[in-house]
Amino acid sequence: MNLINGIAGATISVRDRGLAYGDGVFRTFPVRQGKPVWWQRQYAKLAQDCAALKIDCPSRDTFESDLSLLDTRDCVVKIIVTRGNSVRGYAPPSASAPTRVVASSPLPEYPGTHATQGVKVHLCNLRLAAQPALAAVKHLNRLENVLARAEWSDSTVAEGLLCDAADNVIGGTMSNLFIAKAGALVTPDLTACGVAGVTRDTVIEFAGSHAIPLQVKAISLDDLFAADEVFVVNSVIGVWPVIALERKAWAAGPLTLQMQRWIADAQNA
Repeated sequence: MNLINGIAGATISVRDRGLAYGDGVFRTFPVRQGKPVWWQRQYAKLAQDCAALKIDCPSRDTFESDLSLLDTRDCVVKIIVTRGNSVRGYAPPSASAPTRVVASSPLPEYPGTHATQGVKVHLCNLRLAAQPALAAVKHLNRLENVLARAEWSDSTVAEGLLCDAADNVIGGTMSNLFIAKAGALVTPDLTACGVAGVTRDTVIEFAGSHAIPLQVKAISLDDLFAADEVFVVNSVIGVWPVIALERKAWAAGPLTLQMQRWIADAQNA
């Protein structure tokens, strides 16, 4: 089911700035038994990202009204907020009404072994451009991810890892990355590029509340290959252990499996 500004439909204006320029933001999350998973966190991120682009974010009540109209109890929801319509040209209009889209899709049928046994990942050739003004924001300009995801068609590869121009690992095409070394966690610094997801924030919080050392810093390829454990996260997949990258192999280690249990329990609460 698709809602455009609260009305069932699947079309937006050709003058919408989200279509013309990628001028907008989005969030994606599961709905289980009619309940949006981590909805308050997802809305807070949406509002934060809208503020970064100076787009007026519709209220939480407005989205909750939209979500109540969805006809699927178990699904994935994608929320999009664009700056709305404008005449031709890059200059943002002085006054515009944002367009909001709420769309539901079936839950993806990922193999259960992705979570239980781990996944093989691809090291992408594409390098992410630095842009601190957009770093961490889940904006609609996702061409880098599209081109990176087009690099492989091997069905045994579940995700691709993206680096910046300095060959620091930033994250996956659809996920955030964590590595474990000597009982401590590290996740990439996203101040220049990348997307900060809700599940990434939650892993960081769990680490803090359970006295697990965690650093947010640059992760080089050497750091990645020297890690004891590697895992990727997002709101739909939860936690996937990474077990293979090129010639390197890992086991689904204790920190990964513990975090996987905590995330699953929190999502099902």
